[in-house]
Amino acid sequence: MSERSTLSVFIERPAAEAYEFLSVPENFAKWASGLAGSLRRDGDDWIADTPQGPARVRFSDRNSRGVLDHSVTLPDGATVFVPLRIVPKGEACELILTLNRQPGMSDEKFAADAQWVMRDLNAAKSILERRTELQ
Repeated sequence: MSERSTLSVFIERPAAEAYEFLSVPENFAKWASGLAGSLRRDGDDWIADTPQGPARVRFSDRNSRGVLDHSVTLPDGATVFVPLRIVPKGEACELILTLNRQPGMSDEKFAADAQWVMRDLNAAKSILERRTELQ
């Protein structure tokens, strides 16, 4: 069984509004640093430039359940599935990402990835809480 870590932030924004912003693939580049500044459409997928080369990203279809899952196929062909959800919490919401340890990943790398994810989740929180109108 693989190790995983559930990481989350509470966002003072209704879940529906957060979902409307976060479900737009182009908006991922505004808060997800691994995709920052390089996301472009390629058919049903998106291409992100990474230090290892281009990665192919497939986002879940828009839905009414707050599911923002996506998969990233790295330049070496490995695919990483990223479960990401918005859960309503009254007039606010919780953004939850499950980080799965990849095969052969050291404890240090897994901890560093968790810190990176938390920075990204906090960036999404900051954007969502400070905007009066989301685009």
